[in-house]
Amino acid sequence: MSSEAKSREAVCALGAKLAARGLCPGTSGNISVRVADGWLMTPTNSSLGELDPAQLSKLDANGKHVGGDPPTKEALLHRSVYDVRPKDGAIVHLHCTHAVAISCLDPSCHHNKETTLPPITPYFAMRVGKLPLVPYFKPGDPKLADAIRDYAKGHRAVLLANHGPVVAGTSLSAASASIEELEETAKLHLLLQGFRVRLLSDSQVREVEEAFPS
Repeated sequence: MSSEAKSREAVCALGAKLAARGLCPGTSGNISVRVADGWLMTPTNSSLGELDPAQLSKLDANGKHVGGDPPTKEALLHRSVYDVRPKDGAIVHLHCTHAVAISCLDPSCHHNKETTLPPITPYFAMRVGKLPLVPYFKPGDPKLADAIRDYAKGHRAVLLANHGPVVAGTSLSAASASIEELEETAKLHLLLQGFRVRLLSDSQVREVEEAFPS
């Protein structure tokens, strides 16, 4: 099996896993992965739980659609992140319930101006880090692709206002692990509302980051 064929199978397997876990309702969310001569992306209006390897969208190195079904309407968003994160090889974007809930809160409810979620666990610090909020633009708007660049330069994960998280990783498995950790932390954060919470200190976060560099 060729490298691209393996990537096609891996995208479909990840989509099925995320769908089974209830993280991509309906036809929401999209996945992409770098290949030798461009990118593979999930098609527009496709269910991540019902992907066909042969129908995945193929974009060349210039972003031109060269094979498969038409790509996700957020293809420009993916390419913007890849442009500023050349070492990353995969991106996962979901409309997972708890992270989307955080994205809909008034900014005064977020942890601070740098991150929407606090460092509740070492795994969040390890796999996500700071999670900035990208201003709202309608899905597929080229302005969103432009806006995400500045945020993605220094963050593997961002949260789109009233929309959902976008996470980049060195591989599909890395991006998946990070976005699942993000969703679990969002759930924990909402469950803990009204309670006094002990967060990781700045020194504890640095300790985790130094022990497990991204």
